[in-house]
Amino acid sequence: MKFIDLHCDTLMMGYFQQETNLYEMPGMLDIKRMQAAGQLAQFFAIFMPPPGVEKMLNLPEPIDDNAYIDYSMNIYQTTLAENSSLIAAAGNAADIEANAATGKMSALLTFEDGRPIDGKLENLKHYYDKGIRLISLTWNMENCFGFPNSTDAAVMSKGIKPFGKEAIAYMNELGIIIDVSHLSDGGFEDVWALSKKPFVASHSNCRALSPHQRNLTDDMIRKLADKGGVAGINFGPEFLNADLECKDSTVALMVKHIRRMIDLGGVECVALGSDFDGVGGNLEVSSPDKMHLIFDHLSREGLGDDVIEKIAWKNVMRVIRDTL
Repeated sequence: MKFIDLHCDTLMMGYFQQETNLYEMPGMLDIKRMQAAGQLAQFFAIFMPPPGVEKMLNLPEPIDDNAYIDYSMNIYQTTLAENSSLIAAAGNAADIEANAATGKMSALLTFEDGRPIDGKLENLKHYYDKGIRLISLTWNMENCFGFPNSTDAAVMSKGIKPFGKEAIAYMNELGIIIDVSHLSDGGFEDVWALSKKPFVASHSNCRALSPHQRNLTDDMIRKLADKGGVAGINFGPEFLNADLECKDSTVALMVKHIRRMIDLGGVECVALGSDFDGVGGNLEVSSPDKMHLIFDHLSREGLGDDVIEKIAWKNVMRVIRDTL
């Protein structure tokens, strides 16, 4: 079954391994395995490394944001150019459909952490023109949009900043999907109130089942569904297990989160957001060519092909059609 994945960190892997073509990679995702899986589309995130990461990785100097973005975009563009018979860029639903009609997968470019926008609306237009179609407003630190998820209740309650409110309206206007994964709870409430278009949690699960602060509360899932948005099931064990220290990621756990989301918001609010190359542990689904294990499990539990197709790709296509 074809599918769309809302989030991977493979461009970051390419940067740190100094690769320029993602056809065959040692990590979780590459073009070869996407093709083998019959994938429809992949959202490729430009994850912005946090300050200080150079010390953790024993790098000689800090990573320059602009150079990092340029290199990541070069990986993306080179990969598409050198695998043009297999995959092509897409900026909207019509592009995805046109690519599929010629037997090609689609790639969409995103930012994980909106800090490159730097509080300037013109930067949103600049990066839109460069192909960015989704922005995770924050990662795990405060930025120009607002505040991140946190174990500190005071931080978690903080909302979107004044610039962020302007940016939400402009992202709606331009056609950039707003992503609340990593955002504070207060920020989620503001996005829900302010966005005129559907928004997403590209790689977040149910907090009632796994108490990680990055996951969504039951009320958030209902509100996300009410807005016409989707949550992409994250394959990371820390977002699936009741015990946050457990390193096991199983299909059964994913299906448990999927079923809860369906119960709360309907099947239309569920999608896939693997977080490939951004998570670790003992993953039963560790690459695109194993994605069928989720669909097989859902089928065995009695969900029909029409329902599984919504989860696999149709829900995300609806959001793309409504926002881009």
